[in-house]
Parts: sequence; C-alpha cells; structure tokens
Amino acid sequence: MLRRASGLLARPILAARARPFSTDLPAAQTADATFVEAWKKVIPNMDPPKTPLSFMQPRPPTPSSIPSKLTVNFVLPYASELATKEVDMVIVPATTGQMGVLPGHVATIAELKPGVLSVHEGNEVTKYFISSGFAFIHANSFADVIAVEAVPLDRIDASLVQKGLAEFTQKLSSATTDLEKAEAQIGIDVHSALNSTLTG
Repeated sequence: MLRRASGLLARPILAARARPFSTDLPAAQTADATFVEAWKKVIPNMDPPKTPLSFMQPRPPTPSSIPSKLTVNFVLPYASELATKEVDMVIVPATTGQMGVLPGHVATIAELKPGVLSVHEGNEVTKYFISSGFAFIHANSFADVIAVEAVPLDRIDASLVQKGLAEFTQKLSSATTDLEKAEAQIGIDVHSALNSTLTG
C-alpha cells in the first residue's frame, strides 16, 4: 500500500516539472493557432477577430542579471501617480504585513490593506496613504501598484481623521443592519490606519 501511494505522489511532481514557468514563456505575443485555424475553416474569407491579447504590449523579457532599479507603475482609477518610474525600493502595506520590494523580487501578487505605501528613491522617500488595492510584482523588476484611493501623507489633516474616526465609531454603535455595521467597520478600519500612520 505504501509503495503504491509513493508512486502516485511522484507522478504529479514529474508532470509539474514538465510544465513551463512564466519566466520560460516567450516575451513576444503569440496568436492562438488553434482558434485561427478553426476560424479559417468556418469563415475563410474573413480575418479572425482581435482578442484582448492582440491589444497588449509584449511582456518585457526577464533580465539575466538583477537590475539596479525597480520600475514602478502606481495607478488609481482616475489618475496615474507614477508611470514607469525607476526607484530603489517600494514598501507596500500587504494584508500579510509590510512588504518591501527591491529589484529582482520574486513574482508576487499581494492584496493591499489601508496603510502607507512608501517609494524610496535615493535619500528621498515619498509616502502615500492608500485605502486598498493590489500590488503585482513581476520577475523582470517591474511592479504595478493599483490602489482604490491614495493621498500623499502631507495632505492629510489629522483633526479631520480624528473627527471621522469618532463619527464612524458612533455609526457602528447605532447600526441596526449588517450593511450599516459593515460600512461603519470599514470606516473605522480606514480611519484607524490613518490615525496610526499620522501619530507614529
């Protein structure tokens, strides 16, 4: 029985090794040959439709050596804060804790929680308070940070934060429905994170 179980466990591992990793895939775009072939059989006199892949830029190749800089894109739904900016390091407030991203970081996707995003460029550090979002760190020393809302720390009024925290705490205590409780708790979480950021 044990011999059979160990044989079964070994099979998926060998199959997984044969599968290419994302770094092994070509950086250039490739068309879906099976789809194009099927399209030509059904409608030979018409070009196949464009897919989302045809509108994407090719992925930059993974460098053979670690670059000295990290290229960062930091975007909001209504604006682009940083576009292909080369920096030394970025620290993001991931749900698992503060995560520092340097050039050559392993490819990662991290969910962001309310907290401080700091961008380090030489001796200069720019800090933003972000409400939530995602960070996509690519193997080619590129990082994409997408936030729902972000504000530079120097533009935050501490008295308004205290006022908002008090208001949402009051709303939570007087909430009667689950929706009201959830909305009040989100407000408390964001204002508490803002408050702890400003106070130290």
